[in-house]
Amino acid sequence: MSLAADMTETNPNIPGQNETAAKSASGSSFYTAMRVLPPAERDAMFHIYAFCRAVDDIADGDDPTIAATKAARREALDTWRRDIAAVCEGKGPTSLAGLQAATLRFGLRHDDFLAVIDGMQMDLDADIQAPDMATLDLYCDRVASAVGRLSVRVFGMPEDSGIALSHHLGRALQLTNVLRDVDEDAAINRLYLPAELLRKHGITATDPNTVVADPRIDGVARDLAVRAAEHFREADRLLAAAPRRAARAPRLMRDVYKVYLDRLLVRGWAGPRPKVRIAKPHLLWIVLKAFLF
Repeated sequence: MSLAADMTETNPNIPGQNETAAKSASGSSFYTAMRVLPPAERDAMFHIYAFCRAVDDIADGDDPTIAATKAARREALDTWRRDIAAVCEGKGPTSLAGLQAATLRFGLRHDDFLAVIDGMQMDLDADIQAPDMATLDLYCDRVASAVGRLSVRVFGMPEDSGIALSHHLGRALQLTNVLRDVDEDAAINRLYLPAELLRKHGITATDPNTVVADPRIDGVARDLAVRAAEHFREADRLLAAAPRRAARAPRLMRDVYKVYLDRLLVRGWAGPRPKVRIAKPHLLWIVLKAFLF
C-alpha cells in the first residue's frame, strides 16, 4: 500500500468533501494528525489526501465509476492530470473548488501533484515485483515524498528544510508501509522488496507469494528496515531544527510510524506475521506527546 492510499478513504468529487473526508478517515493516524490543525490547514490537507486516495483507487481498480480495464484507468489518470493543470491555473472544475482554493492559498506545486499521479501510474502499468533499489526509491518519492512536499507548504515550513524533510520522512514512512504490508501486497500480486536485497539473501524468485513464504524474507526485511531507520534519523534532525508549530503534524506521523517499525522488528517477518496495530489509547498518547510537549 502506498502512503497516499494509507491516508484517507474519500473521493474529492463528493459534495461536502471536508465532512466526508473527516468521517471516512476518522480512526487513522493521518486524520488524528490533521484534525488538530487550524481550519484552513486542516481543510487543505483533507483535500490533498482526498486527491491522493482518488488517484490510488483508479490505479488499483477500486473506483466503481471507472471501468476496470487498464485503458480506462489510464484515461482516468490522464483526466486528473488535465484537471490538476487547470486547478493550478485557477481554472479547475467546480468539483475541485476546495482543492483549487488550497492550491492557490498555499502555493502547492503542479509538479508535486503530477509526481503522485505518476507514482500511481507505476502501479497501474505493471504489478511491481522486486523492483531494483533505484525504482523503489523513485516510487517512494512519488507516492510519499511528493505528498510530503505538498503538505509542508500547508504546514508553513521553510522551503529548503521542508523539501529535505519530505525526502527523508516520506521514504521512512513508505518503506515502513512496504515492511508492514508484505502479505497484503502479495495478495494483489505486488512485491516492493528490492531485488538487490532479495539476491543478497539468496532469494531468486520474484513471485510475491513465493517470496513471502520464504523464511529468508526476514533478513531482507531487516536490511530494508535499516534504510528506513536511516531516513527516520535524518527526519529527526530536520524536525528538531524546524519551527515547532510547522513540525507538529510531521512529528506525529514520524512518531506513529516509528512505533510500527519498532513493533515489526520485534515481530519479525519469517512468519507467522500477525498484523501490527497501534491501540487507540497509545495513539492518543502519541498525539498528546507530539502536540503538547
